[in-house]
Amino acid sequence: MDAARSPLTEDDLYARFDALGIAYVTHRHRPIFTVEEGRDLKAALPGGHSKNLFLKDKKGRLALLCARGETRIDLTAFSKAVGAAGRFSFGSAELLEATLGVRPGSVTIFALINDPAATVTLYLDEALLACDPVNFHPLRNDATTAISPEDLARFVASTGRTWRRVAFDPDGAPRLIDDDAASAHIGATH
Repeated sequence: MDAARSPLTEDDLYARFDALGIAYVTHRHRPIFTVEEGRDLKAALPGGHSKNLFLKDKKGRLALLCARGETRIDLTAFSKAVGAAGRFSFGSAELLEATLGVRPGSVTIFALINDPAATVTLYLDEALLACDPVNFHPLRNDATTAISPEDLARFVASTGRTWRRVAFDPDGAPRLIDDDAASAHIGATH
């Protein structure tokens, strides 16, 4: 993110949705910092709930892995599968704020609006994409915003980037899905 530019806000996100014709519903709730902390709240909301991992490899390459909240993820295997330099580690709070304009606990796919240079590579979990709606924090962790998978694809495209699809087995081992047509249109996963 450009140091001279302030991060975009929740209101800016909704303005982007409105400009793209994206329907969304936002639910307010207590701040949630982990998937486990929000389990009771998420049980009352329809659709797939996400966990979002901001990752950095040893060469400083950044990734955002958005997976279904229940998905087990083997970070060592994921690092190898995507060709990371060494094992991914979690990016620092300072790097997260500088790159995506959000604080720990608020990591979300929607923060890609704060990364116009596309320095973060996006990975999306097939299990999450199979849900309708999909739920993410709207740049803050005291709310959850639901949109359709197709609208999620439109939002990501509006950020000028593509993504890599990944599927995880029950032990957390990843399998990259190299289907360019499907990665350009989430609706192909249904």
